[in-house]
Amino acid sequence: MDVLSYRTRSLSLSALKEGPHARAWVLLDADGAILGRLASQVAYLLRGKHKKGYTPHMNGGDDVVVLNVGKIRLSGRKWQDKEYVWHTGYPGGQRRATARDIHQKHPLRLLEKAVKGMLPKNTLGRQCFRHLHLYVDDKHPHGAQKPTTIAVK
Repeated sequence: MDVLSYRTRSLSLSALKEGPHARAWVLLDADGAILGRLASQVAYLLRGKHKKGYTPHMNGGDDVVVLNVGKIRLSGRKWQDKEYVWHTGYPGGQRRATARDIHQKHPLRLLEKAVKGMLPKNTLGRQCFRHLHLYVDDKHPHGAQKPTTIAVK
């Protein structure tokens, strides 16, 4: 096997700013979409894995606008059974909340947590996460960017 023919190609920063690899704007409608399936598609677009010139160590993904996040679905009994656990940092400070509780108080937070968990846990993941734009209803201020509409799988 010829090892040199399998060399990893890496794009430069200038290639990511212009041409076919440039950052685009993508619009997704979350009305009736299942949380995990939507989150995996959003994370895939944020990382740029759908592009031909995907480079693992660079932020070459698209800006993703997700509308109607308040109408997201969970399958089975996950609205009651799925728990989110965190700690305040104080003794006895472990807190729990169900998916329904979080959705009622902060409708965007369920998708934020799901997408953030699918991105790398480092500086690159935080950079990718900044390009996610979530909205509860179907109004958004990104019309000037002319986002391309993509169907949710």
